[in-house]
Amino acid sequence: MDQKTTDRSAFAKGLLLAIPTLVIWGVTYVNTKALLDDFSAFEILFLRFLMAYGVLWCLKPRRLAVDGWREEAAYAGMGLAGVTVYQFLENCALHWTNASNVCILVSVCPMTTAILSQVLLGERVLTQRFIAGFVMAMTGITLVCLNGVYVLSFHPVGDMLAIAAALSWSFYSVLVTKVNARGRDPILTTRRMFFWALVAMLPLLGISMMPGGDTFADGIFAINFSASSNAARLTRPVNLMNLGFLGVLASALCFTAWNAACERLGTVRATIGIYTLPAITILFAWFFLGERLTAIGALGAGLILAGVILSERRA
Repeated sequence: MDQKTTDRSAFAKGLLLAIPTLVIWGVTYVNTKALLDDFSAFEILFLRFLMAYGVLWCLKPRRLAVDGWREEAAYAGMGLAGVTVYQFLENCALHWTNASNVCILVSVCPMTTAILSQVLLGERVLTQRFIAGFVMAMTGITLVCLNGVYVLSFHPVGDMLAIAAALSWSFYSVLVTKVNARGRDPILTTRRMFFWALVAMLPLLGISMMPGGDTFADGIFAINFSASSNAARLTRPVNLMNLGFLGVLASALCFTAWNAACERLGTVRATIGIYTLPAITILFAWFFLGERLTAIGALGAGLILAGVILSERRA
């Protein structure tokens, strides 16, 4: 098999891993929204990744042999940046700005990832075609997020938190590139990442213990310690289904698949697919939930697709 055929095979496998992952991530807001009736945002975050960690142990019950503190630091950085900090900042941003702003601002992460990859890893990715695709995709994302509502306001604190979330995901993406270069098993590396993410969540757990911590940011850190209440909500079928979707599919399997896709496609090329998340979300809501889809929203989805194709061709 020649090199060209091998590259095409790796690209095809990367797409088979990345596309389902993006589709699943694009609909997780439905599960999270349903769970917020019974759980705080922090409880959902912690339970989701605790479940994911357990699932990956069951899939491959052996330890990862780490080659020194530098590699361990990379896993800790991935867990901190890609899970704890990203999710924390995004959730907080939603409390101080509207969902449309967060959707648009977080979607800049393919560009910030490209910039960091070029600066920190020396990859040449910021071509004119890539930048043109970014502008086209961001225009489409703006139209999709507004979806004919035409309301875009500015809330400095929330908007800055959304941008910080995008930067956090970009640092995670750079670390994924460095870890993938070692050729480690994706299940073991993802599980290690989740371990450090859970460790990094412990200070957030401490906030809920502080006076007034359970009401901070509208209860984002609230934790229910009532045994009877927890037994009721954790045995409710709809909650188990939604937690299972988030923990098993969207976290354990999708993060593992995403890290493997980044290895085959290249991190920047895979991250371009994140442009499609707003379009996937709005189309899912229209088809399955009966939410309104306007011509403006449909045009935005088309521009996103065109922007992805244009950006991807630069690689």
